[in-house]
Amino acid sequence: MKVMLGISGGVDSSVAALLLQQAGHEVEGLFMQNWEEDDRTGPCTTDADRKDAVAVCGRLGIPFHARNFAAAYWDGVFEHFLAEYRAGRTPNPDVLCNREIKFKTFLEEALTLGAEKIATGHYARADSIDGQYRLLRAIDATKDQSYFLHALGQQQLAATLFPVGEIEKSRVRELAREAALPTHAKKDSTGICFIGERDFREFLSQYIPSRPGEMRTPDGQLIGEHQGVMYYTLGQRNGLGIGGRHGAGGEAWYVVGKDVGANVLYVAQGGENRWLHSQHLRTEIPHWIAGHAPATLFRCTAKTRYRQHDQACEVTVHENRVEVRFDEPQRAVTPGQSVVFYDGEVCLGGAIIAATDAPFGGMSPNENEREQVNRV
Repeated sequence: MKVMLGISGGVDSSVAALLLQQAGHEVEGLFMQNWEEDDRTGPCTTDADRKDAVAVCGRLGIPFHARNFAAAYWDGVFEHFLAEYRAGRTPNPDVLCNREIKFKTFLEEALTLGAEKIATGHYARADSIDGQYRLLRAIDATKDQSYFLHALGQQQLAATLFPVGEIEKSRVRELAREAALPTHAKKDSTGICFIGERDFREFLSQYIPSRPGEMRTPDGQLIGEHQGVMYYTLGQRNGLGIGGRHGAGGEAWYVVGKDVGANVLYVAQGGENRWLHSQHLRTEIPHWIAGHAPATLFRCTAKTRYRQHDQACEVTVHENRVEVRFDEPQRAVTPGQSVVFYDGEVCLGGAIIAATDAPFGGMSPNENEREQVNRV
């Protein structure tokens, strides 16, 4: 079939193109530019990545296309990114970028160009049982990216191939070398392109001006000044500027809470302090890959951040939210991030975290008690 590959200029999408070609598909590459570089954002690798993508297509003898999706990215991803930070939350733009750009804008463009399916270099898998599509973890568990793809639905999965999700990362490198692909030794990209190698706080300050305020302990002791609560995230240790304090002991300080209205940042000592832990969270409207929840009450495992190991939990599904109660307390569960649910190898879906029962998590004691009563 004719497959349009989202070719990024990295080794993963390069090998994805190779595998698709070896499988007998008619492959074309489409390079997406999602950000307009300017003096404020500093260096970005877009130009270099585009050249590498062109070189890979040339090596494999497949057509190359390029499209500028920067306007769609700004409207569909970046404005939400800024709004979340202004509200004191910590968003995950990769999840939204996949939903709004790579599996919507790009998919639409690929179909316009005559493709029957699209493909990407993501480490994930998809299959179907009786016409129902499932998102599965990648074979290489250390590279699995299903967490970032949990907002996809049946239509997107039906139209998508994930070639490298079926093999180990080490084999991807081997295949790239064997095929003499120009990206075989290229370093893996990390983070978000529009931030690049710059300091994150410096980047964010170009769009959200600093607003200094008080830095206090949970019991109200004033210990310093912050540059703006939106620049910090729960569990953060570095960049607080708190030196040794008389009588405070030698443990490091961590961000444990934010009061956006009062412009106060709360910090406490010790990476495992009680202020950072929660066992219950509430979400915004969930997304289920199957189109519906497995049940109104079910057990599964979940992750509240990408690199986290699976955590056992119980999920209660409501009309416009879910309540998640973990078997064990969780550290630094952060509103704005995603909780993603799994049944073994199958990704069920996920939702944005709205509040937790941590002391500064935003969930009222009455709300927590009410949920426990409902479960009983």
